[in-house]
Amino acid sequence: MVTAGVVQRVEDTIGVPRQLTGQLLDSAVRYAEERHWDVLPGSWLERDEGGAPRCSCASAACPAPGAHPTRPDWATEASGSAAAVRALWQRRPRSSVLLPTGRTFDAIEVPESAGIHALARLERLELPLGPVLSTPARRMAFFVLPGVTAKVPELLRRLGWPPESLDLVVRGEGDWLAAPPTRMGTGGSVQWAREPTALNRWLPDAEVLLSPLAYACGREAAAARAR
Repeated sequence: MVTAGVVQRVEDTIGVPRQLTGQLLDSAVRYAEERHWDVLPGSWLERDEGGAPRCSCASAACPAPGAHPTRPDWATEASGSAAAVRALWQRRPRSSVLLPTGRTFDAIEVPESAGIHALARLERLELPLGPVLSTPARRMAFFVLPGVTAKVPELLRRLGWPPESLDLVVRGEGDWLAAPPTRMGTGGSVQWAREPTALNRWLPDAEVLLSPLAYACGREAAAARAR
């Protein structure tokens, strides 16, 4: 079933409440321990002197407030060791939880409306699915086996979809995803539309998901052109 949180969000206050810092640490450690994912501490939300929300990087033009790496060599800081992850968050307890892609998984990201339709279709067809993220920016990210960045454009062409015509993005090596319970901007927290469980530990290849995702994105694009 599609998680209700995808279509109905709870508004969150800006900043990182004290009770959330423990959740950030617990989640980061759990991703490392249970999923063997590399985890990275990122920026966080805070308030300026006037009480307005801002990213901890203090940039007024920050493209990902509260959810981006904080140093150029961030890839070297990411770790899959629970002990190392715990130490990172003890030093920076308000950090967002980021998951580097291109290591144990890649992700195919689409608009939320297209993702909901594709997810429902995939579940009806009983196709294998990995975890699926939903963000406050109304995007959904479907986890797949790593190494698909180079082959997705050609796969789309074979399906009859010019890659440039679809709002479909592959997150691979050198990229990252914000993970729950990270807060992003003023829209709320990242959520799982399909949580990581023992049943979806084995990720699907991108080819399994690409046709339903491309079709849903194509339908979205056609509807937008018609408006």
